[in-house]
Amino acid sequence: MSENKKVKLMETVLRDAHQSLMATRMSTDDMLPIVEKLDEVGYEALECWGGATYDAAIRYLNEDPWQRLREIRKRAKNTKLQMLLRGQNLLGYRNYADDVVESFVAKAAEAGIDVFRIFDALNDVRNLETSLKAVQKANKHAQLVLCYTISPVHTVDYYRDLAKELVDMGADSLCIKDMAGIMTPEVAKELVTELKKVTDVPVEIHTHSTSGTSEMTYLEAVKAGADIIDTAISPFAGGTSQPASETLAYALKEYGYELDVDMDLMEEIADYFKPIKQKYVDEGVFDYKMMDVEPNALFYQVPGGMLSNLYSQLKQANATDRYEDVLKEVPEVRKDLGYPPLVTPMSQMVGTQAVFNVLAKERYKMVPNEIKSYIRGEYGKAPAPLDKTVQENIIGDEEVITVRPADRLQPEMETLADELGDLAKTEEDVLTYALFPQIGLTYLKNKYAPKSENQDDDGITKIKVTQI
Repeated sequence: MSENKKVKLMETVLRDAHQSLMATRMSTDDMLPIVEKLDEVGYEALECWGGATYDAAIRYLNEDPWQRLREIRKRAKNTKLQMLLRGQNLLGYRNYADDVVESFVAKAAEAGIDVFRIFDALNDVRNLETSLKAVQKANKHAQLVLCYTISPVHTVDYYRDLAKELVDMGADSLCIKDMAGIMTPEVAKELVTELKKVTDVPVEIHTHSTSGTSEMTYLEAVKAGADIIDTAISPFAGGTSQPASETLAYALKEYGYELDVDMDLMEEIADYFKPIKQKYVDEGVFDYKMMDVEPNALFYQVPGGMLSNLYSQLKQANATDRYEDVLKEVPEVRKDLGYPPLVTPMSQMVGTQAVFNVLAKERYKMVPNEIKSYIRGEYGKAPAPLDKTVQENIIGDEEVITVRPADRLQPEMETLADELGDLAKTEEDVLTYALFPQIGLTYLKNKYAPKSENQDDDGITKIKVTQI
């Protein structure tokens, strides 16, 4: 057993837990009443922002994501607030100019984020540089990520070398992000052991319960010296989410580890979330299929949030009977594209391509623009060479770029503000439009529309939230 006898928990219920189980549909109103209790448990941090929360808030919930963050911050006076940031992609699905990245990080820090978990979907460290510098400028904690996946190129040596590079860049801590729940206990032991040999910064482990190995994986990671593990309060734990906070705390304490968490308070928090979960079940937002154990995830390597979104896409197309076919197609597409880790935005891109290939009954007959951009190198360097035939069929003899993608982008903030005109009332409005031009514009028009009988006191149109 490692000499490190103290372990910390990072709670995901306000972000990744509901993102993975029900496509990020938990409302701010359901979060705020319990934040003060969450703040008192003794968690290392509360993950409450980033990932798909921004998108879902303006696209489906008609909520202001910045206001959600500020309201959580008011109530969380003791615990660090954490967000997931996609490096140069921020919270969107393309690379943004450096001035947009710098502005976003500064505003997020101002609104209440303490810990920025920054990743690049391809583990291309060039795409982390600007956001890292912005976090450092704001005097906040920069946690840099090793996106874990399995492929001929993603070896323990690969991750050890990547960890050294991230620490040399200035990482305050490292996170091994196993977004698909495919890191087995033995691999976790080996990987954490190797990372602890090359760095003194804290190492955090993030996994999902999808494949059924997560508790064993966490135990081996902790024994090897992991400092923090990501968990979710029990009503929103398991399945495609994280293991239960209470269960891990109880078990690790029995093993002799010190965890400064209030177990009685955890029980109160679980009791609060039980009817919240049931409400979403009754509304059809929470689908119990996401609670299934999927051992085949070890082969398909599909992350929890991607599973729920794939199922949702097929549901819209009345093709849920093709779910298994799509899961089998995902690793084939991934191999063709040079084994990108299946994390946002690559998970959405690879998943959508797999859906197209299956529903069209012909591979690459339909190709999203994002896949074409990826093949051109506009997202960064692929971990391994792409399939030459697939590449030529999709982009022909077009040039593939080799520079940092954002080096080709001109500053955007001023142009975006000009495009918005009178709707650009705050810098946050400009950032919303930058991240999501179409839905962001609709959201802002609605936000500042003249008040009517269908609007609340803040001038926001009341809408019924339904599953999309």
